[in-house]
Amino acid sequence: MITFRGGIHPPEFKELAEEKPIETMPPPKQVVIPLSQHTGAPAKPVVAVGDEVKAGTLIAEPVGMISAAVHSSIAGKVKGIEHWVHPVLPVPTKAVIIEAGETDELDPAIKPRTQAQIEKLSPEEIREIVRDAGIVGLGGAAFPTSVKITPPEDAAIDTLIINGAECEPFLTADDRLMREKPEGIINGARILAKVLGLEGACIAIEHNKPEAIRIVSEAASKVWPAAEVLTVRTKYPQGAEKQLISAILGREVPAGGLPFMVGVVVQNAGTAFAVYEAVAKRKPLYERVVTVTGPGIAEPKNLLVRIGTLAADVISHCGGLRPDATKFISGGPMMGIAQSSLEVPIIKGTSGMLFLDGSRSLFKVSEEVNCLRCGHCVGICPMKLVPAEIARMAEYEKLEEAERWGIADCMECGSCAFVCPSGRRLVQWIKYGKTLIFAERSRKKERK
Repeated sequence: MITFRGGIHPPEFKELAEEKPIETMPPPKQVVIPLSQHTGAPAKPVVAVGDEVKAGTLIAEPVGMISAAVHSSIAGKVKGIEHWVHPVLPVPTKAVIIEAGETDELDPAIKPRTQAQIEKLSPEEIREIVRDAGIVGLGGAAFPTSVKITPPEDAAIDTLIINGAECEPFLTADDRLMREKPEGIINGARILAKVLGLEGACIAIEHNKPEAIRIVSEAASKVWPAAEVLTVRTKYPQGAEKQLISAILGREVPAGGLPFMVGVVVQNAGTAFAVYEAVAKRKPLYERVVTVTGPGIAEPKNLLVRIGTLAADVISHCGGLRPDATKFISGGPMMGIAQSSLEVPIIKGTSGMLFLDGSRSLFKVSEEVNCLRCGHCVGICPMKLVPAEIARMAEYEKLEEAERWGIADCMECGSCAFVCPSGRRLVQWIKYGKTLIFAERSRKKERK
């Protein structure tokens, strides 16, 4: 079975939510929609306090090339534009706060296109639709999709990969979406292929999702036979785009490079579905599927949630926290970020909400001891780095050496920390080193 070099196979824990169909959560009474919920520059507000909006109304426009539009996720009135705690960024960021009205009315611009209208759209028109809809990568990276499907003119793109690997333990949102909306994902892939000038696409799914593989394969044979469903081995981080490219095509994206350099564009399955909805229904990205799971939540679910819904409201909808819940992570256990507040909002990149009670921790929680020089972290590093050495340099703030050893190429997947017998917080030290490097670069830039 195809896969990449390195990687690990942590316990999956997907049984908590994998058989829970996607449930639509009712719109909350208030949403808090950050203007920074994508890679790049924060969006610029186009509404003011007191304005009336509907679900799908543009509330902030992109600023610059790497940015994304933001839309209201409910109908109501803008209550405030102020700083609020963010699930990814370390400091509060500006957000639009909207109080729900009496009805959940959609913006009148949201209306379906006919198949004939869709067929007539040019690649440039589709890129504009995707940009206006505020679509970003829904696998977690949240990179603006319109940019990703606009590779440099000299890039020879020959392959589109739809990423349905979903390799993070606990998470099942993509699995459920592939089982329940396969036609939408396949049509989204066809639209993306048209933009890139391709005749087909690969849909990669890990082999621990047999129902998704069967259902998507059957749908592809009816909707678009040029979509080839590939089964990849269940291994973490199989869903990272560089590893997926290596597994499927045997091509290696160069250090510091991007997939277009080896002729490939990778899009998450949820992103493909969002593209389909934007093109076929004129629906902007104002809601997404989120897995709410873990031993610390009363009722694990897969929920279709409005962007800006607060974690506390999602928890309440899932029956509340169990008394022994100890930790809340936004995302999966490997690359997710621990949260200190339940007032944090769902953003476009929120794939999961994980609540742990200490009984299913994936990482050692014992005291760190000295590195044993066992080499386990080197053997499993999917980026072919030497994590123990890079982490040591970061710990002692030898930043130039850390850069020479490739700290910037670390994707922070956490595989090294998972296998370390000494309990070394390898990925945490590497993150610390990156933070220092970025801070130093910012200081130099300001001095110029």
